[in-house]
Amino acid sequence: PVILKLVEVIKGDETSDEVANLVIELAKKIGKEPVLVKKDSPGFIVNRILGAIIHEAIWSLERGEHTIEEIDAATRFKADMPMGIFELMDDIGIDVVYHMMKAMKERGVKFEIPKSFEELFNSGNLGVKTGKGYYTYPKPGKYVKPSLSPKQGMGVNIIKLLAPAINEAARLLENGVASLEDIDKAIKLGLNFPYGIFEIADTFGLDAVVNALNELKNERGFELYEATTVLVNMVNEKKLGRKTGKGFYEYEVYEKSFETIKIRYEPPIAWLILNRPDKLNAMTIKMLDEIEEALKTLDSDEQVRAVIIMGEGKAFCAGADVKDFEGMTGTDAFKYSRKIQGVFERIEELTKPVIAAVHGYALGGGLELAMACDLIIATRSALIGQPVINLGIIPGAGATQKLSRIIGSKKAKELIFLGEMIPAEEGERLGLINKVVLDNELELEARKMALKIASKPPLSLMVAKYVINYGKDVAEKVGKIIEALGFGLVRSTEDATEGIKAFLEKKKPRFKGK
Repeated sequence: PVILKLVEVIKGDETSDEVANLVIELAKKIGKEPVLVKKDSPGFIVNRILGAIIHEAIWSLERGEHTIEEIDAATRFKADMPMGIFELMDDIGIDVVYHMMKAMKERGVKFEIPKSFEELFNSGNLGVKTGKGYYTYPKPGKYVKPSLSPKQGMGVNIIKLLAPAINEAARLLENGVASLEDIDKAIKLGLNFPYGIFEIADTFGLDAVVNALNELKNERGFELYEATTVLVNMVNEKKLGRKTGKGFYEYEVYEKSFETIKIRYEPPIAWLILNRPDKLNAMTIKMLDEIEEALKTLDSDEQVRAVIIMGEGKAFCAGADVKDFEGMTGTDAFKYSRKIQGVFERIEELTKPVIAAVHGYALGGGLELAMACDLIIATRSALIGQPVINLGIIPGAGATQKLSRIIGSKKAKELIFLGEMIPAEEGERLGLINKVVLDNELELEARKMALKIASKPPLSLMVAKYVINYGKDVAEKVGKIIEALGFGLVRSTEDATEGIKAFLEKKKPRFKGK
């Protein structure tokens, strides 16, 4: 191939190791990246796995579960693929994809061709080359990238969409077709994925992958969705991926438990988990003290580059434990308010980005805790609000100030005066929440965002956070001076030199926080 770096070297039944090695060395000499396919298996690596993604996409469309645009938005923005799957099929050619899928089916892969895909092929609308396929183009051969937004793909369960591809990759591994490393390398080079398919599986959680396959099998009835032995065994052995420290790859994962919270370390990220599930993680003085202690620990840990705060059980945090208010004098209440404000300010001052992962309820102090974080991801079913007016009090952990700055004083007054809860999607529309996700994707999306942030230069992240946090409340001209000073500061770092050099050399930068 002229463009692709990947070369799949396929061994036939009578191909000697010597010949295979000669071809591998030849590929390297001409500047290619070879992977060894140890058996002549249908679709080899890339087309087999791509075929499984295509199969699920066209069946989801066939069943009316999602539109073309919804699926493509999900593959582009949730899976970080360079193109939507229907966009890619149009680019490859519907006829090429059709014959590829049919050939693999004839050779034993359990693909089923839906009626709508067969009809599209027979219509002669073959994609970009004919001017029409799943999308319509200005003229034959004239490709224009479809305009899609992340919001369009929000309702698509990305785990279900990619689970069949993960299953096929596991089947290739199970049948000795290729090594784990070569399969992931092939996917990154051949499909331009940012991660290998097994890396994606580990991030999803292998239990979630198997559950998705079981759901698909019940819904569609296809043998293709029968989870491979390797996946089932790994789930039974609790080798679930990143969250357990071992999946297809190994990760450093460990926990530190307190009385009311716990920290789960997954370098380069960490989770600060509120752990009073029976009380919907209502905050007590003890919890505030432990949060403050945990923040100090995380701030000084050089292995941790991003922090996620979430709640155990059915809620993020239902607010302060009202029992703590009993017997409080006015002076006591003032001191309590200043204490909780101080703890939340510690989050704002943390030298690392902090993400709130919200599910269930984020009410009163729970919403104020989330607002102290740099970013908020919430589930579609989450409810947020400031109901403390119903207790005869007002917010005491910063809501009167933060809400008015984020959503405007009129809307802030509405939330505080009425004391009603609003859905997460309304919070997103107001600019209070960064991203709303499906209920079963919260941990996945929070982890993905944290890992992306953790790949950025730590010192630049810290300075950017401080410039935004402390520059927003001063005159714009003063804020610009603060920004310029921050710009000068980070340009003096080794990471800035590395980033600029890598950009000019078209390489991936390796930031060290220096």
